[in-house]
Amino acid sequence: MANLIYPAFKRSLGDGVFALASDTLRLALLTSAHTPNAGHTVYADLAEQEVSGTGYTSGGKALAGVTWTLSGDAAVLDADDPSWTEATVTARFAAVYADKTVGALTGPLVCLLDFGEEKGVTGGTFTVQFDTGGVVVMR
Repeated sequence: MANLIYPAFKRSLGDGVFALASDTLRLALLTSAHTPNAGHTVYADLAEQEVSGTGYTSGGKALAGVTWTLSGDAAVLDADDPSWTEATVTARFAAVYADKTVGALTGPLVCLLDFGEEKGVTGGTFTVQFDTGGVVVMR
C-alpha cells in the first residue's frame, strides 16, 4: 500500500533505529498542500501540512495490531485500519512514523500513503483502509 517508503527508513533499519515489533507507530493525516518528498526523514518535515479538524488530534493516531513478519521473501509491516470517529477532516495523504527519539531523529518516518484524491468526512468516521497485503512490503 505504501506509495513511498522513505529511503531514510530503509537506511535506519540497518542502523537499528527501528524495532518494528515493539515501536509505537502513528499515522498522521496530511492535506493536499503536502508535496511528497523522498528526502523527508522525520515527522516534523511534514507537520505543517497535517490536517486539523474535529475529532482529529495533531500527531495522528497510534496504530494498533502492528506486526512485522516475513511472508515468503518479503518483509511485511501491517496494522489494523485506523479510524477517527465523530470527525470532520479532509486528507489527501497519510504518513506512518515511529513515536520515539533515537539520537537526533524524533519521529522517524516509515512511509507515505497517497489516497489519489482528497478524502473527507463531516461528523462521521474517517477510516484509512490499509491494503490486505500490508502497509509496507519490502522484497
